[in-house]
Amino acid sequence: MKETKICVIGLGYVGLPLARLFSTKYQTIGFDMSQRRVDALMAGHDATLEVSDELLQDAINNHGFVCTTKLEDIKDCNFYVVAVPTPVDENNNPDLTPLYGASTTVGKVISKGDVVVYESTVYPGVTEDECLPVVEKVSGLKFNEDFFAGYSPERINPGDKLHTVEKIKKVTSGSTPEIGEYVNEVYSSVITAGTHLAPTIKVAEAAKVIENSQRDINIAFVNELSRIFTKMGIDTLDVLEAASTKWNFLPFKPGLVGGHCIGVDPYYLAQCAQRYGYNPEIILAGRRMNDGMGEYVANQVVKLMLKKGIQVLHSDIVILGFTFKENCPDVRNTKVVDIVNALKEYNLNITIYDPWANPAIAEHEYGLVVTNELPTNKFDAAIMAVAHNEFKSLDVTKLVKDNAVIYDVKGVLPRDIVDGRL
Repeated sequence: MKETKICVIGLGYVGLPLARLFSTKYQTIGFDMSQRRVDALMAGHDATLEVSDELLQDAINNHGFVCTTKLEDIKDCNFYVVAVPTPVDENNNPDLTPLYGASTTVGKVISKGDVVVYESTVYPGVTEDECLPVVEKVSGLKFNEDFFAGYSPERINPGDKLHTVEKIKKVTSGSTPEIGEYVNEVYSSVITAGTHLAPTIKVAEAAKVIENSQRDINIAFVNELSRIFTKMGIDTLDVLEAASTKWNFLPFKPGLVGGHCIGVDPYYLAQCAQRYGYNPEIILAGRRMNDGMGEYVANQVVKLMLKKGIQVLHSDIVILGFTFKENCPDVRNTKVVDIVNALKEYNLNITIYDPWANPAIAEHEYGLVVTNELPTNKFDAAIMAVAHNEFKSLDVTKLVKDNAVIYDVKGVLPRDIVDGRL
């Protein structure tokens, strides 16, 4: 087989770290539709902060890594990796538009003997039934005769500097046994944690979609426990700490479930099941529970304010954190916005403080004002929504009035200063 030359299509949270890693072993080109994104990366900075400036500049200067928006720059590649988002629409139905677009791009440049590997999270069958027919139509080539395919689901954990791409075991697969071995060989050459070659593409797709669905259901369970124990006057985290002393108890905690994986993947699995005539009860029940937690938090805060005799109408509330998870600038599918929207119904004055979030992106995506500067005025209530490292050393009591409510969504504040927590 000819020398492997890789193109990674989609340079976001998944694609860029992978492309950077591949560049240490192979000639690698990153492709993205955004010229602004490409220009920033070639200048040596990743705005998502997933790849450090040092590593990115090393890839560019010492390994020949190049990013581009031009199709002609990637026509000489022979191993294409698709790493574009797979969101859901406003009705929680899978939106495959980015995948169709990326498949069209691949179809324009793929040649005989080439391989395309999809990393985007999908339900079983999408790669072979939805994506590859697009590649065939655009390229005029025949799948599994002229070109081949694989699926290797991404396992990137945004903001996690410990479990980086090369340190997370990778599932691989191919459209034929031989291509599976080849795809596995390419990935295993850079993934130090090792790989697992699945027998088929559909098995690899299914494995990915259940990983996050399982986590979603487990979090939904402890979120329900939190609601129950709050009514009983029992501290949920105390209960979980006690239960965790059993060797096989799973240490999940209650919280908001957002982001582009856990809050999305179960809908992909649910729609797949429905296509086969099965209505998935547990999966969708878990989603309903987790999707309702933002409103639940808002209502709990208002109840606590009323109990303290605080005038709710036109009161001042500060929300600490807006990104979908800690120590990460990603605001996609953040569930903090659900807290904000629920509080708006009470006609409150809401300040959102997050040193990680990009205010321009937050305003564009959600129409909300987010500040990177620590507020100096005193508030009637404070909600710890995201456990950024900066917040762990923050004295929240200095942000609020004497009789204020402090609510801890993440369970990271000193117990003696909070009025309520999940």
